[in-house]
Amino acid sequence: MLLGGGGFAAWKLDWFSGNGEAVTFGKNPPPAEGKPDAGAPSAEAKPSGDPDVLMPTGPRSDFKQTAKLDDGTIIAKTRVAGAKSGFEGDVWVWAPKQYDDPKYAKSGFPVLIALPGGNGFPNNYWADTSLGLQKAINEGVKAGTSLPYIVIMPVLNPDAKYYYDGSDIPGQAKMGTWIAEDVPAFAKANFRTYKSRDGWAFMGSSSGAFVGMKTVLQHPDKFKAVIASGGEIVPDSPLWKGHQAEMDANNPEKLAQKLIDSKGPEVYINFQIGTKESGKERMTKFQQQYGKGPVKTTIRDIQNGEHNGWHYVRGMKEGSLEWVSKVLKAPKPEAG
Repeated sequence: MLLGGGGFAAWKLDWFSGNGEAVTFGKNPPPAEGKPDAGAPSAEAKPSGDPDVLMPTGPRSDFKQTAKLDDGTIIAKTRVAGAKSGFEGDVWVWAPKQYDDPKYAKSGFPVLIALPGGNGFPNNYWADTSLGLQKAINEGVKAGTSLPYIVIMPVLNPDAKYYYDGSDIPGQAKMGTWIAEDVPAFAKANFRTYKSRDGWAFMGSSSGAFVGMKTVLQHPDKFKAVIASGGEIVPDSPLWKGHQAEMDANNPEKLAQKLIDSKGPEVYINFQIGTKESGKERMTKFQQQYGKGPVKTTIRDIQNGEHNGWHYVRGMKEGSLEWVSKVLKAPKPEAG
């Protein structure tokens, strides 16, 4: 009976969850004739009058469901070959219910690139529904405190051997180019997004927080904001040895000072830190030294928070999602 029950449970999960099945994001009308071209851009509605809206550029990726939320939205995975980095890795995605709402068919959506901590390989733990990231966004949308983000969740590293600091370390896989160039290009190929940086932000925890903050400071023309939870402030990969100049070019402190000296553009950094973890002094020091001019910084204390994703999502629900939503561009539904 136990074996039978276990077999039924597995059968139920496999057959009724839909995991492993093909997923299509967005409403794609059938072609006028012949078979659809899987590599062609999505045949969606023409964009609205907003010149910032970017319709999917294609080619479309092949997505497989990995999880389904209670509201019916899907987390799916695909494999992305980075054209600029040369790195190939897994990427998970989630789109809110509004993305398939006909009222938003001509609108772009803001993108939140979610980066994990640890080695960030071979998985991205933000794709695990138990952490509640996507649910928190759903709840925030209903409460009017969050925009309906497309969440892009790439692997952070090429392997589990070293930390790569989300950077192009000489002689190593170009993970900085993967995060800053290939992952956004993948999002633009598959989703209705925005051309300007007003629709692009990062969130990350631990090493992922460092990478998100570093990338925003390094590419302020492409990204506007980051929620950096429990993260490091400076690069610390052992692979930087012998490459001081390149490491400096990926150091948030030096990047922030460069942005201050050039007087912009403005970027927004929201630090999150649990009261039961260490590291706040690093954030406070960064804020005191570099949180000026175009570098806008805030620090959110998560009461009784520890160094984990559950508590960082709680901090997002308590205010960080609302914070980032105020500086990014919202989707615009059609009237009527």
